[in-house]
Amino acid sequence: MIDDKWTSFKVTGDYNTDIRTLYEAWATPGGLEKWFLRKADFFTIPRRLREPEEFILKEDVYEWYWYGWGDESVEKGQILEANGTDLIKFTFAKDCIVTVEVSSRNGISLVELTQENIPLENDPSKNLFVQCQTGWLFYMTNLKSIIEGGVDLRNKRLEVSSNFK
Repeated sequence: MIDDKWTSFKVTGDYNTDIRTLYEAWATPGGLEKWFLRKADFFTIPRRLREPEEFILKEDVYEWYWYGWGDESVEKGQILEANGTDLIKFTFAKDCIVTVEVSSRNGISLVELTQENIPLENDPSKNLFVQCQTGWLFYMTNLKSIIEGGVDLRNKRLEVSSNFK
């Protein structure tokens, strides 16, 4: 019997900003590069590169690059849904599905991120549940810091990155 509690998770963050600003942070290449990625390339169906402030759309494909990793370490996936206001869904880490929902409750803007379809692993070093949940918590914290006027918490110095030799 498979234990479903290890195949999905949800993380939520609250942000002192409006829903539109949060959506733009997730739904534009330039927005993602401010708090999440070193480089976020999105391509339309005819393989046109989206401009930094251009909104992503359903069926776009992406190539993502992180600080601390070389260009040979690229995450590739597809946008499954992007409604232009408060919902984005995309493939991630091969077969996982990530859903980002932006909302407002009691005057507080929220981001709820759910990652599903996480494969069960026998090898703990490949445990996407733990690795992804930890990663998303860090980056959502960085989003909060950036949006609320704080510092960028990402390590951009290659000389101290353990991922470069």
